[in-house]
Amino acid sequence: MRVLGVDPGLTRCGLGVVESDGGRRVRMVAVGVVRTPVGDDPQERLLTLQTEIDEWLAEHRPDAVAVERVFAKANIKGIMGTAQASAVPMLAAARLGLPLALHTPTEVKAAVTGNGRADKAQVTLMITRILGLDTPPRPADAADALALAVCHLWRGQADARLQDAAQGNALQRAAGEAARSGRPRNRLEELHAAHPGRRRSGAPAVNATAVKATAVKATAVRRSAQ
Repeated sequence: MRVLGVDPGLTRCGLGVVESDGGRRVRMVAVGVVRTPVGDDPQERLLTLQTEIDEWLAEHRPDAVAVERVFAKANIKGIMGTAQASAVPMLAAARLGLPLALHTPTEVKAAVTGNGRADKAQVTLMITRILGLDTPPRPADAADALALAVCHLWRGQADARLQDAAQGNALQRAAGEAARSGRPRNRLEELHAAHPGRRRSGAPAVNATAVKATAVKATAVRRSAQ
């Protein structure tokens, strides 16, 4: 899975692409920072940011986009620019139909350092180690973008495992209720029971010959009735 992490900002917007093979090991694909001139009009700066992000999406083709969630701060003017910039990757993901995730700074720091109150230097140090980089990514916006991507990869894998476990438990509960009620299993339940993985977990295997014989017998009865 490949994720584009975006640390939004009008003056500097960090971009980082990270991929994983499904485990904890992650690899950096690309990292960079988009800069827009302070003297340009806001709409021109947003257009520059949109153009750059669209090019990154076209070149690296991520499976998902992760953006830092914006919170209100004392500097209202600064937070307005950050909020405007954060909308650009969100819209870009929507246009392409890509999954979008918003992660708080605390979530990202906790994911990569184990401390939700870590400072930028700690985040940069840990993301350098996690990705096995020779030099720390600079400026901090670039490191934050990579951290966002790593956070999403690790959290997404954990969420997927929890979802798989929940689905498995739901199937087991349904099978248990059917057994207690004496209701015969339907074809879907028989297929699940016949799956090798289910047999290893202790579920009884289906006698395929018996199932086929029952089906043949039912067909013969229908034909005789006609």
